[in-house]
Amino acid sequence: MATPSITDHRAAFEIHPIFRRLAMLAPIGAVLFTIAWLVLGFISPGYKLFDLEISPYSAVSQPISGLGLGMTGPYMNAAFVLGGVLLMLGAAGIANCWPSVTYRGLWRTSVILLPLTGLGMVICGLFTLESVLMHLAGFLLALVIPVVSFILFGILLWKEYGARFLALLLFLAGALTLAFFIIFQIIFDPYSSGENTGMAGLVQRALAVVVLAMFTILGIVGARRTAGD
Repeated sequence: MATPSITDHRAAFEIHPIFRRLAMLAPIGAVLFTIAWLVLGFISPGYKLFDLEISPYSAVSQPISGLGLGMTGPYMNAAFVLGGVLLMLGAAGIANCWPSVTYRGLWRTSVILLPLTGLGMVICGLFTLESVLMHLAGFLLALVIPVVSFILFGILLWKEYGARFLALLLFLAGALTLAFFIIFQIIFDPYSSGENTGMAGLVQRALAVVVLAMFTILGIVGARRTAGD
């Protein structure tokens, strides 16, 4: 029986150009969303949550989602939705830039889990802080699922491709995501946040930056991949 050649093996990993183009949507969505909360955080005069008036807005104490209410609401929610859609498409492209023949289960799981961050952002944009349960579900999808998706995708890249540096970055991003989420859960108090005390807003932003930075790296590297890399 003939042994498959290196060319045959690489052909099995052929990457369709559309996936490389889709992968670049992830960094675009991440940058768009980050610029939105940075800019709107400076100009927001505050907002009303149910019957509670929160003013001024503090990016250090208050969550990004607070920008989805008040004067900045339409712009922040649009950034949530648009950034989320771009990230979902980009994540699908990223997963397909590293197809797997040997570890199909890991790859299929990554195809499902990676886009959930973008879906969570979309949900947060459609359901503001006043829709508590739905907004919380979006938050968990966007900023907690990456703890699992990054680590599993990192294992896939390590085992299938020997991409150890990128895999280590994914492991680190997953660990930092978990650490920042735990810290946020410990220090976040809605009453203290409303009074502009504490640093929960800053910790949440660090959490978002870690997740979006990892998607940006994956998108750029994925877009530059060729068959056999």
